[in-house]
Amino acid sequence: MKLHVKKWLLACAISAALAGCANDGQQASALPQGISFIEEVAQAENQVSIPYKKYQLANGLTVILHQDKSDPLVHVDVTYHVGSARELAGRSGFAHLFEHMMFQGSQHVADEQHFKVVTESGGTLNGTTNTDRTNYFETVPSNQLEKMLWLESDRMGFLLPALTDKKFEVQRETVKNERAQRIDNRPYGRLNERFNQALYPAGHPYSWPVIGWPEDLDRATTSDVKHFFQRWYGPNNATLTIGGDFDEAQTLAWINQYFGEIPRGPEVKPDEKTKVTLDSTRYISMEDKVHLPLLYIGFPTVYAQHQDEAALDLLANILGGGKTSLIYKNLVKEGFAVQAGASHPCQELACQLSLYAVANPAKAASLADIEAKVNQTIAEFEQRGVTDADLQKVKVQFEADTIFGMQSVQGKVSALAANQTFFGQPNMIGSDLARYANVSKADVMRVFNTYIKNKPMVVMSIVPEGQKQLIAHADNFEPTMLPIAQEAVTGLTQTALTTSSFDRSKMPVASAAPLLTVPKLWQSQLENGISVMGTESHETPTVELLIYLDGGHRLAPLDKAGIADLTASMLNESSLKRSSEELAGALDMLGSTISFGASSSQSFIKVSSLTEHLDATLALVEERLFSPGFLQADFDRVKQQAIQGLQHQLSDPNFIASSGFNQLLYGRQNPMGVSSSGTVKSLSAITLDDVKQYYQQQYRAGNAQIVVVSDLSQQQIQPKLAVFSTWQGEATKVAQLPAALSHPKNTVYLIDKPGAAQSVITIGKPSLSYDATGDFFKAYLMNYPLGGAFNSRINLNLREDKGYTYGARTVFNGSEDSGEFMAYASVRSDVTADALVEFVKEIKTYQTEGMTENELRFMRNSIAQSQALEYETPYQKAGFLRMIQRYQLDQDFTLKQDEIVDRITLTQLNQLAAKLLNMDDMVFLVVGDKASVEPSLQALGYQVETVTLAD
Repeated sequence: MKLHVKKWLLACAISAALAGCANDGQQASALPQGISFIEEVAQAENQVSIPYKKYQLANGLTVILHQDKSDPLVHVDVTYHVGSARELAGRSGFAHLFEHMMFQGSQHVADEQHFKVVTESGGTLNGTTNTDRTNYFETVPSNQLEKMLWLESDRMGFLLPALTDKKFEVQRETVKNERAQRIDNRPYGRLNERFNQALYPAGHPYSWPVIGWPEDLDRATTSDVKHFFQRWYGPNNATLTIGGDFDEAQTLAWINQYFGEIPRGPEVKPDEKTKVTLDSTRYISMEDKVHLPLLYIGFPTVYAQHQDEAALDLLANILGGGKTSLIYKNLVKEGFAVQAGASHPCQELACQLSLYAVANPAKAASLADIEAKVNQTIAEFEQRGVTDADLQKVKVQFEADTIFGMQSVQGKVSALAANQTFFGQPNMIGSDLARYANVSKADVMRVFNTYIKNKPMVVMSIVPEGQKQLIAHADNFEPTMLPIAQEAVTGLTQTALTTSSFDRSKMPVASAAPLLTVPKLWQSQLENGISVMGTESHETPTVELLIYLDGGHRLAPLDKAGIADLTASMLNESSLKRSSEELAGALDMLGSTISFGASSSQSFIKVSSLTEHLDATLALVEERLFSPGFLQADFDRVKQQAIQGLQHQLSDPNFIASSGFNQLLYGRQNPMGVSSSGTVKSLSAITLDDVKQYYQQQYRAGNAQIVVVSDLSQQQIQPKLAVFSTWQGEATKVAQLPAALSHPKNTVYLIDKPGAAQSVITIGKPSLSYDATGDFFKAYLMNYPLGGAFNSRINLNLREDKGYTYGARTVFNGSEDSGEFMAYASVRSDVTADALVEFVKEIKTYQTEGMTENELRFMRNSIAQSQALEYETPYQKAGFLRMIQRYQLDQDFTLKQDEIVDRITLTQLNQLAAKLLNMDDMVFLVVGDKASVEPSLQALGYQVETVTLAD
């Protein structure tokens, strides 16, 4: 499909104008009192657009409705125009804290009921906060829409009566745990908050982190939080966007009923957009628990939707957007960096052009060398200029990304909501496409000269602890600490209390669940016997094609662990005909992606393409798959990147925990006990000849199966797959797994992570292999109330009641011939032993007493109705097909699962819990600071044994 941008814009403008004039009187007479019709944008024929109708309530709430009948679901999004930018100095973290508070019940919704209602309705939910907005969203079967409006309206209008000191304290601890997990305990986790202090002036609303400074969270009070809510969470500062399959008249009536009585909040004015400038280059640095030094450079530029934004995006892409970029050529290709790139992230008030490079110590002596290379690259761009290919590549990519972003109702609703919130115009696809289509070479050079050339920047060095000598330049900047604001908000005015003309305590009753249509599948075989499974999807003119090859890490000898990943990486490089950069450039011009990869039991090729470019994309797949270059220079670089990347992962406690747990369960002589990433020793031993040999074993037709989801019919797409018909080779036999290891009881294994802010706890044992309708599936049902849902026993205990963690889960994982039960969480270091006690208590109680009748009812309702969400996007459909194909399932296996969910008894589930959750069989692993956690673990009576990962 070709995008005729100007024609599309004209069609939309005419469509919107006609719709507005023609329907205005009709809409006004039919609408509930208090709702005003604003505009309608219809579907432009054969063009990319998101049709919608826009309304406004008398209290200022903006409502956007987008009809999409393709799946029996609805996505509800409430976006408030408040993020961390609305906070004051010394009062950071309120917007994000409120994201948590809004899930803790309101006047007519009980504690923890929000998650329970949505989950039991078969839906998913979440909330996110950034610098400029906070949004809350649910995706549910279409019959549950009224219930979602009841929930969202109650927390908009009736939150404060239910906001208690206890809830506030628990959520403050939860936010601290989130910060510890996502920032303090993650390599390079503090990069952005430190960098933004230097890039933005003191007091600028982007100069503090969204999650807040810990000391600001500590000084916050319940009154502060209430005032923040009263100031910013009124309907006049919110947009309600609904997309999916719903009755429009009924939905408007519900919206008016539930939201219409909520009074306006204080007036909200847009924040001022002042240009950020630097007087001189600022150097900052920090030591971190990392393996590889990182250099991060930023230039302040404009703000979102500024006339120069699109040209700056193109400039960033030319400098560091993938394998065709200058930064890739000069830093990654030359071996100075393991990773490097550039981008131009934009926010409502400010943008920055950012460049980063993770140094390769084997070639870059210090970050000063990296900074010099970046500066040389910028100078090279000035000499090189902009090519026609540069412009075309970015424009095609933008068009393709726009189309792929519309594959889900959530994607379309999110775009409408964001555009309305920040720009007052939900429909900006056409204008955005036009912005990029109209960028010229001169525009790119102009913004380069205006914002980048010889301009001051912020240069940040992050180096391993004790290696300060590696920084690019001595620090010359310290952030200015402003006085703490006396009040948490300004501009707060007295608002009327919400009263209701109906009984809000009565939760709406959902109508009958919508009929679910499982994707219609087709199956065939290529001439060489490769099985193909496909289905049609007409949401977007796109193709998702996946080739799976049995083997993966399991096919590799243990002393060559990591070779599956390494071989896949080599297939992403040069072919015999073209370099990796030339191949990447060809893909960029199509807006397509081709990715070779590997996992524990299979290798795979993932292909995403616009339908009109499928033939050209498949030709590139064919070239890479059947004519790999396997160049020594590529191999040397890719191998070095893999080794350095693994060493970087070994600074991440979650990777350590995952690898260490598998090693304990299966041992170092079992492929399941060795990470598919390999070890430094095994990667170092792999040669290019080893890769060529593995390629011959793995990439054979006999190992391959194909899944395809497209807007094309079987008859249309089948001939296009003929490129794989000449593929030869018998299936390669994969060896059986050795038996899992046994471990002594009452032992906690400990991997030392000195100074860790959190401990990663993993408890589990080998368990059931996968089956779709047997004990594995039944174990999934049994586990749901224990640790499978957000409002499970374990998560409510450790997160909501105790405040020990950001999240705790239990899960059964299974493949063809292996499986595990796992319970895991990242917890505050000081409560490691206490958290372990709670894990054991909950699992033991569940094993002996089982689930309750209420939990059984909750599980049945949740799982039975959630299927409406499972087949929406092409990629979800591909996953469904792959399950059938991989495990040789009947096409109606979901009907059999429905029967099991409906008929399984409490006794059967509790017998399964008693059988599968015996604590005496469990292995306990803690990754944390040994000096601080070992004594408390020993005090519980455990034998503590320190272990290490295989080198």
